[in-house]
Amino acid sequence: MKQKSLFEDMSKEPLANRLRPETLEEYVGQQHLIGKGKILYQLINSDIVPSMIFWGPPGVGKTTLARIIANQTKAKFINFSAVTSGIKDIRKVMKEAQELQDTGQKTIVFVDEIHRFNKAQQDAFLPYVERGSIILIGATTENPSFEVNSALLSRCKVFVLKSLNVDDIMKLLKYALISPKGLKSLNVNIDDDLLYMIAGFANGDARVALNTLEMAVFNGTFEDNQTFINKEIIEQCINQKSLLYDKKGEEHYNIISALHKSMRNSDVDASIYWMSRMIEAGEDPLYVARRLIRFASEDIGMADSRALEIAVATYQACHYIGMPECNVNLAHCVTYLALAPKSNALYVAYEKAKRDALKTIADPVPLHIRNAPTKLMKELNYGKGYQYAHDYSNKITDMQCLPDNIKTHRYYYPTNQGTEAKVIKRLEQIAYLKKHFKDG
Repeated sequence: MKQKSLFEDMSKEPLANRLRPETLEEYVGQQHLIGKGKILYQLINSDIVPSMIFWGPPGVGKTTLARIIANQTKAKFINFSAVTSGIKDIRKVMKEAQELQDTGQKTIVFVDEIHRFNKAQQDAFLPYVERGSIILIGATTENPSFEVNSALLSRCKVFVLKSLNVDDIMKLLKYALISPKGLKSLNVNIDDDLLYMIAGFANGDARVALNTLEMAVFNGTFEDNQTFINKEIIEQCINQKSLLYDKKGEEHYNIISALHKSMRNSDVDASIYWMSRMIEAGEDPLYVARRLIRFASEDIGMADSRALEIAVATYQACHYIGMPECNVNLAHCVTYLALAPKSNALYVAYEKAKRDALKTIADPVPLHIRNAPTKLMKELNYGKGYQYAHDYSNKITDMQCLPDNIKTHRYYYPTNQGTEAKVIKRLEQIAYLKKHFKDG
């Protein structure tokens, strides 16, 4: 009977809606904005809320945060959908908001997916935002710089909301299990490892996480007044086997390490496999793409500078088209990086330079390469003796550019891999020209 009761509740209102927080204290995530002392926290508590745009991925709490702001500032909340509302609807609501303002009542108009509004629809808000008749809060998953009219955007403060991390989602899932508004009455018995599986699969989306938990509970086994959830049920609900993310994220980092080391060893098949393991386990494709960008410079570098271009292009492709379409873009990049010639010369060079930089952090910049924008600086010999390379036939001089203490130090030692072999010849040429340099 319990299971039937749960099904009836689910059909009325999803778990994510039942658990929607009503105050900042209940809200999970976005502490860079609503943590005590942070800008949005201060604005809300001071009741000085400007029109604003919330930019962030799905399921991070954009609508919820707008409702909380309306609640805490005692404003009327009007929810607009950019998909179903037209200019006529906008003008009707704006007229009502103007009338409310005349009685001293504030109105917050929340526009979900504001990027779907065309220019005319967005322009319809402008006069009311300018007069302060409404506080406009728009939500978008797209970059507002490209998707929101510049006139409207200039009148709004943009706040970037981040994907929830696994710990944030774990907090929500555990609260759902004990909350009377959630699943408390069902006495759910589920291991933390399985909750971490759901949290990993959700990919930063609280709504996906809570809906998955609700589905798992509905399909659980009810015995002795408890609802039991096992791994097989979770795998069925997410339709795939997922990484078990423990609190330390050990398996998560083991697999990204396996991917990195497989590419470094030019093992194409292993590289594609480990990348697939991460993606099919629900890993954020942008996280994988960021790691590929790092790899392109750390392990390939000047041996094939195209690797960095391809890695950056892959990140952009993942951002533009998302999952599941971007999985082949990642496979493309991983294959290219695995096949590319390898060199860690840039990584080694930076580490050497970093050690010197930390030891000589107070060493002065040589006078002849200092900036001299003022007369006083020139009188102090800033820039005196500077040799402008373009004034010389080979575009190279013997000018010292390192501080005196480390003027003979060398950091970058290219390998003979790929195009980096050409760099060796170029460095030899530069050294020769400096050695035989004659001023004039």
